[in-house]
Amino acid sequence: MKPLDGIKVLDLTRVLAGPTATMILGDLGATVTKVENPHQGDETRAWGPPFQNGISAYYLCANRNKRSITLNLKHPSSREILSKLALQSDVVAMNFPVGHLTKLNLTYEAFFQMNPAIIWANISGFGLTGPRSNEPGYDIMIQGLSGLMSITGEKDREPQKIGVAMADVLTALYTVIGITSALVRRNTTGQGAMIDQSLLESTASSLVNVASSYLMSKQTPKRFGNAHPNIVPYEVFRTLNGHFILAVGNDSQWKKLTEIIERPDLATNSRYITNEKRVENRDILIPFLEDIFSGKESAYWIQACQEKGIPSGPVNTIPEMFQDEQVLHRNLVQNIHHPTYGKVEMMQSPIHIDGENLGIQYPPPTLGEHTREVLSELGYTSSQIDEFYAQGVL
Repeated sequence: MKPLDGIKVLDLTRVLAGPTATMILGDLGATVTKVENPHQGDETRAWGPPFQNGISAYYLCANRNKRSITLNLKHPSSREILSKLALQSDVVAMNFPVGHLTKLNLTYEAFFQMNPAIIWANISGFGLTGPRSNEPGYDIMIQGLSGLMSITGEKDREPQKIGVAMADVLTALYTVIGITSALVRRNTTGQGAMIDQSLLESTASSLVNVASSYLMSKQTPKRFGNAHPNIVPYEVFRTLNGHFILAVGNDSQWKKLTEIIERPDLATNSRYITNEKRVENRDILIPFLEDIFSGKESAYWIQACQEKGIPSGPVNTIPEMFQDEQVLHRNLVQNIHHPTYGKVEMMQSPIHIDGENLGIQYPPPTLGEHTREVLSELGYTSSQIDEFYAQGVL
């Protein structure tokens, strides 16, 4: 049994933040019904290459463990179907533009009157209130607005976004936390909840120590490339044949590093004896260490550090990550078979419960794959469903 077995989720989301959130709920056992536009579906179905038998890798990454139905929300008859779906759901998740569902007379207030236990999760760029609430939010915009880009990249070059849509991923995680917390509270009170999750706040909250440092010092944080603003040495170093990561987290580890590089005198040097001093004198220390590390291969330094208990490791490419013995041992990749897409290798949930992976129960669905199945569960007859198709409702 999975933690969310029996929970029904109506998924009115698209692209990445919302679908990732509902996918995680599906991983945890919830029955997730994804509603898509009958003409193109979730836009990410077409975001490629790469494609496999017409489906994009982008779509596959955020839509496992779901059912798909098509519904033309512009058609008046669709509202009856959507209302039935919502009233039979524990959770309704959406990321429509603010006010969009109001035009369709599908609002939290209306459904809460009919079902006070419903949990309504709204994902948007800026939240449901405030001067920017009506603006669309895209990941790169949010990485910029949140300050995340200003601290990412080399100090003497332009700001950089993170290589994945981190604002979307963070928002998905916070949304899941909000939904599962509301479900726990509902067990006690019987009351549902309105969750208002924004990309901007989720991403700004991810600044953690950097934001805290600014609030304390009022000094504008800078870009440090691969280095750390508060810990030294804690960065990527070039070696004789590539790079390796070194993360000296305390003074005890620093002492062990000085033994590895055969300079034990540095452990008692007044300029480097504490992390605070090493941060103050990083401009002297780092070039000195760079010169030493460039003299031997990455594997030598990684092994020497690991033997001393100093965190260190390689800078893997994506293929190298997938071949890492620990990643292989934890079964992060699962082979699934889809009748349309064929054999697909997919990442599965990183959550382990009772020593087991959550696994992939359903492959990402084709567009509208489960429309008849879901509408039949709502009580519609086969002839009624045929008529909905003829009218352009589905």
